[in-house]
Amino acid sequence: MNRILFAKEGRAVYISHLDLMRTMQRAFIRAGVKIRHTEGFNPHPYMNFALPLGLGMESRCELMEFSLIEPDGPEELPARLNAVLPEGIRVLRAYESDLKFKYIKWLDMEAHLFYYNEAHPAAAIETFFSAPALVIEKKTKRQTANVDIKPLIASLKAADAAKGEVLVSARIAAQDPGLSPPQLISALEQLDSALKPDFVRFKRLEVFDKDMAVFR
Repeated sequence: MNRILFAKEGRAVYISHLDLMRTMQRAFIRAGVKIRHTEGFNPHPYMNFALPLGLGMESRCELMEFSLIEPDGPEELPARLNAVLPEGIRVLRAYESDLKFKYIKWLDMEAHLFYYNEAHPAAAIETFFSAPALVIEKKTKRQTANVDIKPLIASLKAADAAKGEVLVSARIAAQDPGLSPPQLISALEQLDSALKPDFVRFKRLEVFDKDMAVFR
């Protein structure tokens, strides 16, 4: 299976996942790259994304797989796709892989926490997340449940980045079960509202398998 590693940054963070799928479909067409489609009355391309990114979040480790019709290798794909992709979406690498996305277990992320009225020291945030348990109310499609997110955090560090800004770097569970970066902020809001930031900017940095090896 063919795969690309791409970044989604800048203004592109406001492209929804559904629109991202359309964007990629059109990019392949404009680049003259033929990929396999389903058969039938309404064929659509075989495209699969790992861990769809939330609206407003940046990432430099997005993965998408597809199947090429052309026998040539994927080496020239980055340049061809980048020539037609919109600002903020950039293909970093193209390659072949048989690893299933279900084997992604962890991801590295960073969050910039901004406080308008006063600066909260990073030490207070780091101390908060070092608690033995962090039980928050988590909503699902069917119900609301109390969940301890502590086992879903492999590591977390906080540092004062600037006045009124704290940089949080964490490795969190990616799926089955997963912890979304905004749920870290939900923990602050629910368990210690004094540490809740006024604004947050998230970025996904890397994905890993169960053994903490980089997943590709």
